[in-house]
Amino acid sequence: MITQPINPAYVVISPGRNEADYMRCTLDSMVAQTLRPALWIIVDDGSTDESPQILAEFAAQHDWIKVLPKPDRGHRAVGPGVIEAFYFGLDTVDLDDYDYLCKLDLDLDLPPRYFEILIERMQADARIGTCSGKAYFRNANGDLVSEKIGNEMSLGMTKLYSVACFRQIGGFVREVMWDGIDCHKARMLGWTPVSWDEPELRFEHLRPMGSSQQSIYTWRRRHGFGQYYMGTHPLFMIASAVNRMRQPPFVLGGLAMLQGYFGAMLRRVPRHGDAELRAFVRAYQLDALRHGKASAVARIEAERAAVWAR
Repeated sequence: MITQPINPAYVVISPGRNEADYMRCTLDSMVAQTLRPALWIIVDDGSTDESPQILAEFAAQHDWIKVLPKPDRGHRAVGPGVIEAFYFGLDTVDLDDYDYLCKLDLDLDLPPRYFEILIERMQADARIGTCSGKAYFRNANGDLVSEKIGNEMSLGMTKLYSVACFRQIGGFVREVMWDGIDCHKARMLGWTPVSWDEPELRFEHLRPMGSSQQSIYTWRRRHGFGQYYMGTHPLFMIASAVNRMRQPPFVLGGLAMLQGYFGAMLRRVPRHGDAELRAFVRAYQLDALRHGKASAVARIEAERAAVWAR
């Protein structure tokens, strides 16, 4: 049984490359947190813009901010590249010193009680292994629009983990869909991954999800590839793509997802090596298609409670 710390400490690791247009907002919102991290490691992943100067400015003012330069790979690398940079920072940390760990992007504007509320909830329910708030972006009219990520997942741009859960799942895989595989693995082991859509937990994603790719279609294809790699069932993939067709770019975005998924299938691309996890993901997805995600998640979490309690 997991016991909760009385005075929790958390460490944040932020990979970033050429984030000068956004990072000052993220830095300001972290400084304004009512519960600040014991340590915030920012990995400068070979930036060629004004990022190093901005980071140096904040690090000089706040001793809990540490900047860690990483050699320039010569290009921006989403997915595996982000996780590579994350581990570059994590390798300098002794997780025994912390109760919670967060992977945080540098293009977010967080509400001031964000981490205080999340950690309070993890303290109240030790089974919550990873959690987050909800991402919103501004549309052309300046209105905040939800990125519509399900409550059964913590969001990839701000994943808060209990150290115990992070260690048990084996950390993040260094591949596309790392931020889906981790939640499924946690749930399989009896933990509860969750995100909440509430005013004090809504954050602005200053760079909308997928916009760092060459195009939105590139991101959709990568997403489809990632779903294939994770082991997603073809029926669930089709249903997911059809649902995505209702959002911009209408129809074509969903087709790009299917292209990424079935293209990988036709090429016989190797899948994630954990066969038990792939079977778990497929069983959940088929249950979700029959009864809905909320019902499928509730059933799994009830069944896996005994696994977690061991």
